Amino acid sequence: MPTDTTPLIIVMDPDAVAAQATCSLLQERGFRTSSDGWNDPEALVTRLQGEGEDVAVAILGGSPDVISRSVEAIVKRFPAVVPIVLTAYGTVEEAVSIMRKGASDYLIRPVTPEHLVQSIDRAMTRSRLLSRSTSESDGDYGAMVGGDLRMHRVFEVARAVAGTPTTVLMTGESGTGKSMIARAIHQQSPRCDAPFVEISCGSIPETLLESELFGHVKGAFTGAHADKVGKFEAACGGTIFLDEINSAPPAMQMKLLRVLQERVVEPVGSNEPVSVDARVILATNQPLEELVAQGLFRQDLYYRIKVIDISLPPLRERDEDIITLSEHFLAKKGGELARRVIGIDPEACRVLRNYQWPGNVRELENVIERAVVLAGGPVIGVADLPDHLDRRPITSVSPGVQPSVDPELSLREAMEEPERRIILGALEYHDWNRQETAASLEINRTTLYKKMKRYGLDRRVA
Repeated sequence: MPTDTTPLIIVMDPDAVAAQATCSLLQERGFRTSSDGWNDPEALVTRLQGEGEDVAVAILGGSPDVISRSVEAIVKRFPAVVPIVLTAYGTVEEAVSIMRKGASDYLIRPVTPEHLVQSIDRAMTRSRLLSRSTSESDGDYGAMVGGDLRMHRVFEVARAVAGTPTTVLMTGESGTGKSMIARAIHQQSPRCDAPFVEISCGSIPETLLESELFGHVKGAFTGAHADKVGKFEAACGGTIFLDEINSAPPAMQMKLLRVLQERVVEPVGSNEPVSVDARVILATNQPLEELVAQGLFRQDLYYRIKVIDISLPPLRERDEDIITLSEHFLAKKGGELARRVIGIDPEACRVLRNYQWPGNVRELENVIERAVVLAGGPVIGVADLPDHLDRRPITSVSPGVQPSVDPELSLREAMEEPERRIILGALEYHDWNRQETAASLEINRTTLYKKMKRYGLDRRVA
């Protein structure tokens, strides 16, 4: 049964009987509704002002002109209210026009109850996302949006472990949200008021990594003009997040094992151990079991850090979450950039779903931010998406049958082509700024230069 705290759906239709019938149908399914006869956008505005912040969805009927002006009024003045059009007549052209102005759906009677409920559920999700504060910083839970069952399990484990000092190891491809989960664990822990310190082991040269983690004393090496506090000391009382721990060199792995076992660090150039009290969360973008088997990662360290193991699935395996995440980032970026973009048209949704997202959630966030900047209206269209997204629909492949490839390509060339596309897309997104591109791809600039040379990527000929 709906309660007073359940978001309200208002049904506005010049046919009061039809409006009441729609309300009755929705009330039977647990929604809280209100209906009224109308034929004036200003009446809708007055009604929404009177309802305060309770309204989540407005179902609109009537003439195309009144509906169009009403959708525009809602988008402009009530950004958290999501309009759905439910009319007895309409054309494809009118539907496209109104969807582009910000309507969540355009339904033509007769419509099945199941179809209507599904449309409302999607609109409710969008309303919740639009209602969230877009000024969140450390409270950003973008990676914790979605309905994938494996991600729900990740959320459950994160919440369960947050209140303990237990070491956590996360495994997943780059961009799947490991840093976001680490921050969420810290924020929900008793250590939330203390520092959260993050360091990527793969982005710091081996010669500097020890100093970054453990600090150094004045004169420890050339250029050490003063004492420096390491990341472990800086995180005392809070949480330290070691990303790409798979990149840590063997000598560093041994020292890290001692820190975890004895809770002390020795700054470079000092023989005096310093006690540290920091909750340790680690992440890897490669399976550590394989690295242990290859002799590239210490087995004793592996078993020391594998206390709570969280595995994050890649975005391409979370198909049902792609649009939900897109709408989350749309609401977030729209607020940050002061851009009134509130929806994604169906064709753009198809392109987003069909793309394989090698950069995972981070790449999706960047794509939506770009689209918000470039969108010429309140709805993102295909033209607002970057060129490297594959606009062709993905064709189904029978079990056991592999998709065809260009027979002229060697195996090495066929395997390198996706990487070339990713790098080219990142370069174009960052306007060929190599430093920003390397940072977004989580590789160093030297590696980027080599790959650009190998793939013949040059702005002058791209």
